[in-house]
Order: sequence, then structure tokens, then C-alpha cells
Amino acid sequence: MAEFLIMFREVLEASLIIGILYTFLVQSKKPHLTNQLWNGVGLAIIASVIFSFLFQIFAGGFQGNASKIFEGFVMIAASLVLGTMIIWMAKNINIKAQLEKEAEDAMSSSNAGFGIFSLAFIAVFREGVEIILFMYSVMLTSNGISIVSSTLGSLIGLFIGYLIFVKGKNVPLKQFFNFTSIFLIFVCAGMMAYGVHELESGGLITDYGRFWDINPPKNLDGTYPLFHDKGMIGSLFKGFFGYNGNPSLIEFIAWLTTLITMGYSWKKITSKNS
Repeated sequence: MAEFLIMFREVLEASLIIGILYTFLVQSKKPHLTNQLWNGVGLAIIASVIFSFLFQIFAGGFQGNASKIFEGFVMIAASLVLGTMIIWMAKNINIKAQLEKEAEDAMSSSNAGFGIFSLAFIAVFREGVEIILFMYSVMLTSNGISIVSSTLGSLIGLFIGYLIFVKGKNVPLKQFFNFTSIFLIFVCAGMMAYGVHELESGGLITDYGRFWDINPPKNLDGTYPLFHDKGMIGSLFKGFFGYNGNPSLIEFIAWLTTLITMGYSWKKITSKNS
């Protein structure tokens, strides 16, 4: 489920940005610049794929405690980036004016084509890097990702973008982003907690023992019960909410602090914009 929301949000955000830029170019009677727009999109997708391969090669080079420490830092970085994305979107729920201003500035420069190309490239490549970072983090917490869920999230994001800019539908984006942001705040807190967990496992942070242990014992056949954090339901909550049946004290504090901080910040911003 976490990968579905992440792919949905990231693809929808990229679609909205490119859709706004494309519409602005057409309405400004600068359709010849749309080629540079699509060139920027295409190169950004290629660059994202290359970055993904390089990231996987780099991540696979760590072994033992070094691997756990690397994964811990990646998880914490992903949590911070995701938190920044949630807050940025809450502040800029109406990004049309800002993007049109940037596009207008780019077109007024001596090299308008390169300016539009750069806007498109940066927007899409940024989303691509975020997707790679977030999906890697989800894979670590869930021991894998669902291709079906990820693909479905991407397709729905593209479809909503299509409805807005091709069919002219009035989609309630504010409600969409507010609803998904609530769930992503839990994902963000879970990533932070798991990052701390990995740093503890790698020996970089002292582990002061379990804060609690509510994991039920294994079944007689050696399998995990449904609500164990390695069981069918427990692992689902672990991947989505960062649930852990036996967290350490520092891990729990990291989870709770991130959840409260993000929740308070998001609520404060959305209240101002309502």
C-alpha cells in the first residue's frame, strides 16, 4: 500500500507540473517550445533510470554492519525528503501561478528553449530520484515491493493528470493530497524509526533494549502469527505505518517525534490554507 501511495503522489505531481507548463506554452502561443518541454521530460526519465542502476550497484557494495548503517542513513534521508515533500505540497497546493511565473521568466530569457527544457528536466528528474529513494526504503521495511501496487498507483496518477489537462475535469486535488498526506506522514515516521533501527543494528547507535515486545510467539509449525511484525497482517502494517512489535526506546522516540512534528506542521499549514 505504501508503494501505491508513493507512486500515485510522485507521478501525479510530475504530471501536474508538466501539464501546467504545457498548457501555459500553448496559451502563450509558444507551441514550438513544447518540443523542448518533452525533450526535458524524456532526458529526465533516462537519467532517472541510469541513477536507479547506479544506486543499486552502490547499495550492493556494502556488507555486514556497513550495509545496515548505509540502509539506516538511506531510510532517514528518505524520511526527511518525504517529510519535505509533504510540507512543500501543503504550502503549494495551488502551484499553477508559481510554475507559470517560472515558465514566463524562462521564455523571457535569451535562450527560452533551454529554460523550458531545464524546468521540465529538473521537475521530472527530482520526482524520479524521490521515487527511487522512497521505493528502496519501502523495499527494506517490507522485504520487497508489489509491482502491481506500484504500477496501479502510477497509472492512476497519470490518469488523473490526463483528466485534468486533456478532458478538463475538475478533480478535487486538495482533497486528494490532504487525504494521502495523512497516510504518508505515518510512512515518513515509519521510515525514520526503521532508519534508527538499522543504525542500532549496525552498532552506530547504542541499543538500550526493547521498549516493549507484543509480538506473539511463533506458531508450532515455525510460521509467524498474523499480527507478528513478520506475519501477514503485521508485515503489512510494518511496511505502511512502520509498525514494530518490539521497538527499542530510541526507535519509538524517533517514530513518535517524527509523527508529532510532521502532523503538527502539516495541520498548521493546511489550516492556514483552508
